[in-house]
Amino acid sequence: MNQLYNSYSSYFKSIFGERVQKVTIDAGFTCPNRDGHISYGGCTFCLNDAFSPSYCVPTKTISEQINEGIEFHSRRYHKATKYLAYFQAYSNTYKPLEDLKVIYNEALSHPQIVGIVIGTRPDCIDEEKLEYFSELSKTKYIIIEYGVESIYDSTLRKINRGHNFSTAEKAICMTAEYGIHVGAHFILGFPGESREMMLKYADAINRMPLNTVKFHQLQLFKGTRMADEYQKNPESFHFFELDQYIDLAIDLFEKLNPDLVIERFAGEAPPRYHAGHPWGLVRNERLWQLLEKRMKERNTYQGRMFVQIH
Repeated sequence: MNQLYNSYSSYFKSIFGERVQKVTIDAGFTCPNRDGHISYGGCTFCLNDAFSPSYCVPTKTISEQINEGIEFHSRRYHKATKYLAYFQAYSNTYKPLEDLKVIYNEALSHPQIVGIVIGTRPDCIDEEKLEYFSELSKTKYIIIEYGVESIYDSTLRKINRGHNFSTAEKAICMTAEYGIHVGAHFILGFPGESREMMLKYADAINRMPLNTVKFHQLQLFKGTRMADEYQKNPESFHFFELDQYIDLAIDLFEKLNPDLVIERFAGEAPPRYHAGHPWGLVRNERLWQLLEKRMKERNTYQGRMFVQIH
């Protein structure tokens, strides 16, 4: 195997023939566990500001955010000429279909936007919306990324997620049936989940018709309910040191389907948001370098221990 893992950049080069950069958009969505439809307060770990660039504010139009995002990224990624509009903040299908059409049609009308990435919850999708996205996918790259977070219902209840794992499985399968690219996001390190429990994520992921997957280490952010929980009961938390986490990620990679695209294995956020146990300002590029170095030391690769499940 030439590649250590199936990388996100290689995936897009195979589709578009060149580098494609994501431009983050905040279209003013919320979540059903924030507005009272299911619950209030959102997920206990969530602080969206920690991952949002400065240009990304819902008071600006979609087009304004795209233009500012392209200008922002062009200074760092000089070779990028094509962009994906990444709707990241909160649940980006949690509005009536007619509202979604206005938002996404505006993004796709931009001449440098070749597709959209839609971050959402698995309980905020239905067949009518999937029909719309399926139609868009005939001419543009469309992917829906579901926040699954954990495969364990006990964890999902603790973090006030407001849905169970079977809801995520159903949404992912239904999205794939409509011919739409589908991704999932997971967090590693929730209280109550042992290392062995986290490694079982691989089997669950392999059973689902996913194109891409993201992993993040659990991060503790100021002002969140999880930060309050940590102050009251710190012994229930275990935070990985960087080298420990890299070995955990590699153990997962070994079990994953080699065709699955790994978009991210860890996250970074500005130190000012952290309530404790950060790794310091380790940028994503450096994280990947450390992961690749360790994979070479271990003489391993994605899918080395993959077993096809029929």
